[in-house]
Amino acid sequence: MIISHKYGFIFLKTSKTAGTSVEIALSRFCGPDDIITPVSADDELKRQAAGGVAPQNYLVSPLRYTPFEWWKKLTRGKPALRFYNHIPARKVKRRIGSDIWDRYYKFCIERNPWDRVISQYYWRQRNLGADQMPSIVEFLDSDDTRSLKRKGFQLYTLKGQVAVDKICRYESLEEDLEEVRQHLGLPEPLELPSAKSGIRKDKRHYSEVLSETEKDRIAELFKDEIELMGYKF
Repeated sequence: MIISHKYGFIFLKTSKTAGTSVEIALSRFCGPDDIITPVSADDELKRQAAGGVAPQNYLVSPLRYTPFEWWKKLTRGKPALRFYNHIPARKVKRRIGSDIWDRYYKFCIERNPWDRVISQYYWRQRNLGADQMPSIVEFLDSDDTRSLKRKGFQLYTLKGQVAVDKICRYESLEEDLEEVRQHLGLPEPLELPSAKSGIRKDKRHYSEVLSETEKDRIAELFKDEIELMGYKF
């Protein structure tokens, strides 16, 4: 997640939508007062190599710690986070205030749910052998699938209403990001690194992987996104 006071934008990061690559690209243009949340250690190395600004300004000041936050810090070594990777719109708005929220240009990325679920399926099972992987039917009833809703439609909406100015499509990401870049006045095109790539070995199209039952189950689970974006199987 990035909040840029320098360019007046908020990038809300959905999951399995190339969000980390976009964060790395956007961070190149951030100033010292902008808010950038951390990604994985490997992806931070990619950010550094790309000339991006490192994570900053996302922690709660110790002067504002609650007793519980001090307990977590002292017993678990965990600092309190004011902003984090997949923070939803409702929390961002509450923490930065309505004035900044209303003035800044807000955007995120959405992806065809059938494709997104399959991407999540292989990502979550990346350390398992083929004989250890759950079936897709089992996966569809797991929290790993439900998290796509929390880190998707529920992340960029407020009370079921879209809360961002633009939803970029994963399927036309370069074109949509160029539109965003021109709107914001960023000085150069966004160059996306390949973050989290190379994990999935089965490269088949989702339509070749999903059964009719699985297809219909995903359509039911993600009907909001499908209706909003007009996605087809």
